[in-house]
Amino acid sequence: MAWRDVLFASYPVDPDVVSPHLPTRLDVDTFGGDAYLSVVPFVIEDIRPKGIPSWAGLTTPELNLRTYVTCDGARGVYFFNLDADDLLGVVGARLWNQLPYYLAEMSVDRGPPIRFESRRRTPGARSCRFSATYAPDGERFRAEPDSIEAFLAERYRYFTESGDGAIRYADIEHEPWTLRPATWDVTGNTIFEANGFARPDSEPILTYSRGVDVTASASKRWDG
Repeated sequence: MAWRDVLFASYPVDPDVVSPHLPTRLDVDTFGGDAYLSVVPFVIEDIRPKGIPSWAGLTTPELNLRTYVTCDGARGVYFFNLDADDLLGVVGARLWNQLPYYLAEMSVDRGPPIRFESRRRTPGARSCRFSATYAPDGERFRAEPDSIEAFLAERYRYFTESGDGAIRYADIEHEPWTLRPATWDVTGNTIFEANGFARPDSEPILTYSRGVDVTASASKRWDG
């Protein structure tokens, strides 16, 4: 698959804000003493099994809220939600990858600037709305290894918890991100409330990328 027109809007928060929302085996990963909650809107293109040509792949916008964790010392991300405008993809990701996907009605104008709107449609789920425009605003760069940008973007594994309480994971392969500073204008955002968080009072770090090509492994049980 390919991740395109990606925005990372990352809010520093106290680790105690995040910790109660994580599975027991996962620990909050911090940078300079802060945990981070990242709102990430983007478009996934050419979703397909390995070996299938790109023209046969599916495309959907996605909106997620994620944080940064370790499991037995291994770094990764943990998703609180992933909203997408693809019923089959949502059902498949919930069944086979144990990920908290929700069906949403979405629209994206690739601009520039990019206009992204999402309204959750999964019956019985908490309401989640998001409406924003965003755009790059600065020169391209690759994140330095020990920088906050690398901490937030260069993650190559996600963790999730299955229904039986087991930790599962998948590995993500792609080239390092090419990033740019970004600006955004948010006209509606209830993603924090939808996941049981108060809206952070901090200002987010905003970075944009045109995207990367991605290969994801199958979901596996973590036995580390």
